[in-house]
Amino acid sequence: MRIFDRQLHARRRARAAARFADYSFLKQIAAEDIAARLSAINRTFDRVLDLGAHDGLLARTLKADPLVAPRLGEIVTADLSPAFNPGVIADEEALPFPEASFDLVVSALSLHWVNDLPGALIQIRRVLKPDGLFIGTVLGGRTLNELRQSLLSAEDEIRGGAANRISPYLDVIDGAGLLQRAGFAMPVADNDARTVRYAHPLRLLGDLRGMGETAAFANREAPPLTRTILMRAMDTYARRFSDPDGRVRATFEFVTLSGWSPSPDQPKPKRPGSATVRLADALGVKEQGAGEKAG
Repeated sequence: MRIFDRQLHARRRARAAARFADYSFLKQIAAEDIAARLSAINRTFDRVLDLGAHDGLLARTLKADPLVAPRLGEIVTADLSPAFNPGVIADEEALPFPEASFDLVVSALSLHWVNDLPGALIQIRRVLKPDGLFIGTVLGGRTLNELRQSLLSAEDEIRGGAANRISPYLDVIDGAGLLQRAGFAMPVADNDARTVRYAHPLRLLGDLRGMGETAAFANREAPPLTRTILMRAMDTYARRFSDPDGRVRATFEFVTLSGWSPSPDQPKPKRPGSATVRLADALGVKEQGAGEKAG
């Protein structure tokens, strides 16, 4: 299924490149979270791929972390847009790297733009060495829910029908399953929602443009938004999603996916019924039958 026009997204990404640092606060949040996760892993990663690097913010964040930096070797930055001057110009849907090239692949807020996320994850797993690690953060399903509702409501009110103007995002419930389908061992998916407040909804639209995160649907048969619809949507947004001080809320959900490239040396779960120690003994408590009254 072709949801996104990758060339259109690349052009919008390129347009945002010159001033991306002014709008990279979401990328910074994701980068700091990935650094915190890596700081808890006692491993050395000699070769690292920063996939969807934008201006290299994630790589810089990892290099500046005193707990993470000493355990990282070469970091290769790769991005879809040459306007960011990455080390490698690479489309996440067609990685140009040989198998088993990296010990670690990280990605901050880029993979939610691929048309085939399972396929992209399979490619990431293939470029990892055995027992290599992947950590990637994408925008999740609750992202821009307020804007989505406001646009749908305004367009339906004026036109009698509405098209989806906000990109679909990954549901955290599906995250671990996608990693497992892609062949990762010990897959984990978790989420964290952040609220950003604005003086006016139009400021949110300006930030999305500055990030290169405006919609890039492959199917553009829906009629374009008119100024009347957009202004009605902004009024609806301010009315439904404002705080007592008049500022409006925008939700961004971060879904973080992590998994390991399979290796014979990795720990494996024991088969059911193979335990040799009773749980009650391990916990130091008295075992009770299901029908017994506690205490």
